[in-house]
Amino acid sequence: MSAPIHIDNITCAYDSHTVVESLSFTMNSGDICCLLGPSGCGKTTVLRAIAGFQPLLAGNITIQGKSLSALNHTVPPEKRRVGMVFQDYALFPHLSVCDNITFGLRNKTAQEKERVCNEMLSLVKLKDLGHRFPHELSGGQQQRVALARSLAPEPDLLLLDEPFSSLDVDLRRSLALEVREILKSRNISAIIVTHDQEEAFAIADRIGVINFGHIQQWDTPFNLYHEPATRFVADFIGQGVFLPGQAISQNSVATELGEISGNRCYDWLPKTPVDVLLRPDDVIHDNSSQSHAEVVNKIFAGTSTLYTLRLPTGSLIESAFPSHHDYNIGDRVGIRIEADHLIAFLQGQASSSNAITA
Repeated sequence: MSAPIHIDNITCAYDSHTVVESLSFTMNSGDICCLLGPSGCGKTTVLRAIAGFQPLLAGNITIQGKSLSALNHTVPPEKRRVGMVFQDYALFPHLSVCDNITFGLRNKTAQEKERVCNEMLSLVKLKDLGHRFPHELSGGQQQRVALARSLAPEPDLLLLDEPFSSLDVDLRRSLALEVREILKSRNISAIIVTHDQEEAFAIADRIGVINFGHIQQWDTPFNLYHEPATRFVADFIGQGVFLPGQAISQNSVATELGEISGNRCYDWLPKTPVDVLLRPDDVIHDNSSQSHAEVVNKIFAGTSTLYTLRLPTGSLIESAFPSHHDYNIGDRVGIRIEADHLIAFLQGQASSSNAITA
């Protein structure tokens, strides 16, 4: 049975260097959550603390109301009912696939281990490969074995540390979707750590964006993209640029592309200098528009082409045109803004400010 997990104001450090400070979040049973952020932000340290490999200087970690970690109190990793899939798979090279999968099953008969192995192999789509050894498998197959081994003891929570980072891009995306389907089919709670936002969006119900050991925002993928709470989240999630402007009212800003309005209100005074976040899908190609921009770069992506456009003032924006709207560098194109979400920040506001914890 999957269990909710509560991370309550935890602080972790290595020697005198604080890596995670007063970090909190809660997840529900059966949720797949993700800790997303740049290298060195503290996300793997949080995972290690939940697994029992990293002590806490403050705070508490609980599952099903049972305290697993607190100051001067740590339940050993093997007694936590927490499974972990490591970045390098950590398979035993001298053991067969089946022996790797059943390695953590104690007090089980040979028949019970065989049953569990067959069930796990079927679950991860590796039937008839139980006799092979890790070196005889592809990277994707090895990752499936690592997942099966972690699921075999029926953990309350599964932790995955950059599980797809060594795979090529296409396999990474497809395997992330497969893993999500497997976890959902068994109602298993899981936390994945990654720096890849596409991977996070593909697998997670909720995502915590971390920077400098703090959660900037704990939210759904949709809200992180369309309603970023801080400038750091706006910068880190998705593509987009900031266009300078001045506040007109609580929900509209004047820019060189005209007035931009949306569904979010701010308490700024009129004429307050702000920066408006424009995603590529907010900038629509429209040759009948009075606003024009010069093409300075283009990236063809099959169904669309990402254009970098220079406005008359020199500001750069990005727009995703349908792929059959083909222009060359130096061409001038008409554009208009179609943004339902007004995302703006005070000019000069630091990216790491206004951290929000769940």
